[in-house]
Amino acid sequence: MPTVIDRLRAAGCVFAEDEAALLTEAAAGDGQRLATLVERRVQGYPIEYLVGWALFAGERFAIEDGVFIPRHRTELLAVTARTFIHSGHTVLDLCCGTGALGAVATRGREGTRLVAADVDPAAVACARRNLPHAEVYEGDLFDPLPEDLRGRVDVLLANVPYVPTAQIAFLPEEFRVHERRAALDGGDDGLRVLRRVAAEAPRWLARDGRLLTEAGDAQLDAVHAVLAGSGLTPTTVTDPETETSVVVGSMSRTIYP
Repeated sequence: MPTVIDRLRAAGCVFAEDEAALLTEAAAGDGQRLATLVERRVQGYPIEYLVGWALFAGERFAIEDGVFIPRHRTELLAVTARTFIHSGHTVLDLCCGTGALGAVATRGREGTRLVAADVDPAAVACARRNLPHAEVYEGDLFDPLPEDLRGRVDVLLANVPYVPTAQIAFLPEEFRVHERRAALDGGDDGLRVLRRVAAEAPRWLARDGRLLTEAGDAQLDAVHAVLAGSGLTPTTVTDPETETSVVVGSMSRTIYP
């Protein structure tokens, strides 16, 4: 009789041993539940949804079906943001998903005000579980935010969907089939949502505020142009190991009178 590891390995799970341990943990001694979890995993269901959490920067974050699964590559965005976040700062996490990015970016920064927002009700529910001391709002980008944030955001995290529509079909099945399309699809060139964020960002950023976003290598010039067009000064931080790039848009004092 095949073991859990054997079944997972036969289904193509690269880390069959690790996944078997996670599924066994999630089943909590219930053999029938374990069998169900293994069967769903073999069918291609993301393991994060099966165990109820996703790992990001060494921490577990609660997640629900369909909610965007935080990627290892996005840890560069959190690490970069941390270099700009200091005690007493206000941090805004747009398209927050589980809230993992905002949580890691502000970890250990005492007195930080963390505000998060997402249009997906399931994501908002997860973020509220993962960010018990933050303000989490449901709505489209800046729409649900309190007015007192205007001009006070020191760091704006914008991990917006940036996959061009035509490339969605080439994503791994786990993401393409199970995650909500709105969390992936960035429009024709992948920058549809970023353009909306960048257009409004100067009204919300503090004088020395910064907007940080992740982008594909082929998009970097276009992202720089989008941010520059909104009066932000763009620079790029790249991690060759993960082939990830983060673009930082800094406020220009000339925006202010």
